[in-house]
Amino acid sequence: MRQHGSCACQPGPMGGVLLLGAPGSGKSDLLLRLLDRPGWRLVGDDQLILRRDGDALRAQAASPLRGMLEVRGLGLLEGLTHEDEAALGLAVECVGRDAVPRLPVPRRWEALGVTLPVVAIDAHAASAPRLVELALQGASGTGTGWRAGAFEAEARPAGRDEAAPHPAADGAPA
Repeated sequence: MRQHGSCACQPGPMGGVLLLGAPGSGKSDLLLRLLDRPGWRLVGDDQLILRRDGDALRAQAASPLRGMLEVRGLGLLEGLTHEDEAALGLAVECVGRDAVPRLPVPRRWEALGVTLPVVAIDAHAASAPRLVELALQGASGTGTGWRAGAFEAEARPAGRDEAAPHPAADGAPA
């Protein structure tokens, strides 16, 4: 299945992250910043091929785009080191800051009958690469000593929902 998006991966059985979003949402920029962090590798940018492998979803670059990355202002970078494919462990929706919920609830993204945890991230935020790393840890259960509401419904305080204001939202200390 052809999918508009980008993908990077870290070592591990489900280390792939699928970056989704409208054109100009920051997918390629976030991908470039992830590749600058230790352990991250390019899988593909702009057009991916997804395939089901048992209970897993795997991504690879569309063949004419392998080893390429579109960098706004520089053009198409070619001949980049890349992974042939990666098993996906997380989907990330690249959205504007106002579309990122402060207290997200667990959500899933589906393709080819396989679902992945999905989070919304402002791809242009300085913290976006670290948020992707934390989200992948949360999705895979490898985050040690912490939990996040985006992956565990029970992590949310009783009676709180995504639309409820944070206690400090009015500027008062929490």
